[in-house]
Amino acid sequence: MRRLFGTDGIRGTANIAPMTVDIAQKLGQAAGLHFTRGEHRHSVLLGKDTRLSGYMIESALVAGFLSAGMDVTLVGPLPTPAIAMLTRSLRADLGVMISASHNPFGDNGIKLFGPDGFKLSDQNEIDIENLMMADLTGRLATPREIGRASRLNDAAGRYVESAKASFPRKLRLDGMKIVIDCANGSAYRVAPTALWELGAEVIRIGCTPDGVNINEKCGSTHPEALCQAVVRHGAHLGIALDGDADRVLIADETGRLIDGDQILALIAQSWAREGRLVGQSVVATVMSNMGLERFLNTLDVGLERTAVGDRYVVERMRELGSNVGGEQSGHMVLTDFATTGDGLIAALQILAVLVEDGRPASEVCRLFKPFPQKLKNVRFSGTCPLDADVVQARQKDVEKMLDGRGRLVLRKSGTEPLVRVMAEAEDAALVDDVVNQMCAALEAVNVPA
Repeated sequence: MRRLFGTDGIRGTANIAPMTVDIAQKLGQAAGLHFTRGEHRHSVLLGKDTRLSGYMIESALVAGFLSAGMDVTLVGPLPTPAIAMLTRSLRADLGVMISASHNPFGDNGIKLFGPDGFKLSDQNEIDIENLMMADLTGRLATPREIGRASRLNDAAGRYVESAKASFPRKLRLDGMKIVIDCANGSAYRVAPTALWELGAEVIRIGCTPDGVNINEKCGSTHPEALCQAVVRHGAHLGIALDGDADRVLIADETGRLIDGDQILALIAQSWAREGRLVGQSVVATVMSNMGLERFLNTLDVGLERTAVGDRYVVERMRELGSNVGGEQSGHMVLTDFATTGDGLIAALQILAVLVEDGRPASEVCRLFKPFPQKLKNVRFSGTCPLDADVVQARQKDVEKMLDGRGRLVLRKSGTEPLVRVMAEAEDAALVDDVVNQMCAALEAVNVPA
């Protein structure tokens, strides 16, 4: 059992355990020792988003890595996928991203990438946790072996070039007016730059971070400003990233949102037509709509489902050899170009389709009619109520009600004390009834925090 790591690294409120200076320093020491393998000079690449607490966590991690004998390369605010890419490119032994993704500024988190640019396995995280709890006396670096810290000044430019390389060389974005909302987060410089260098007229919002406004009424979790800006400026498309730019949502020219399932469908269709879709399968999570599954079936493309979390999507993709996967929330994993979710690269694939097709996004980007789907969160304190007898009994009852006509998904959030209740079916009234019954059962056995 992992004690600190969740579905996406370690996350919590800044300056409160586990997001404290001492835990971050211990993590740096433990991860540094765990990834010290061989006689070469070991190094770690360290990036962050724009949260105020990033300075504090960064300094503590640097101290931990240096004391473990690792050299540290600092790159400042950059998207999570940039850290994964640069870790591989620089032949680093470890990559670290300081971010709480789409969470409010008061939270922060630490994500780790192995030398291959992929997120760590559960076993690696368990091993690091065990080292954090151990006495490291005598295992840390001697005075002569203490690491050095330096800054990579052209890191942003390297990522911009990597992202642009995913866009077909025969195409440009000339004549396209694009609104980009970077959530006042880590992509506030690189995403607009990449779009402009490809020829687009770029309208920026959410690109003025001040340390506390990340994800605040902007970005993929609050896309209302993006949708309004697209209509106001007469733009062809709107792109909303989250705080660390590993997820994306799209707004068409009418200001209507296009979610991750529709993005997956469009990329899968485009790549299948071009013979680029490996294995004739797409990997998504249990939260993806049944409408996506039916549409992919018309293309003779299968849908593989995993637990929620892009790490599980990537693990299944690697098992199957698939190159397209993602989540309804906007994580798009395209392993031809990246080892983790990359919102900018996914947006560029959508733009490539639009440029070649010539029709507006409202006609191109909606390929299927979603099943009615409803998601509600039930907050709890203490023990998660999912194991309660009354909850499991009610779950069996509502699954009988669905009787193959839909799906029920119950899961504990990996980042908050919440149970997420999702149901979908062709009958919207049935969906409402199922969700309401399950939420009532959960609330009856646990007092909300």
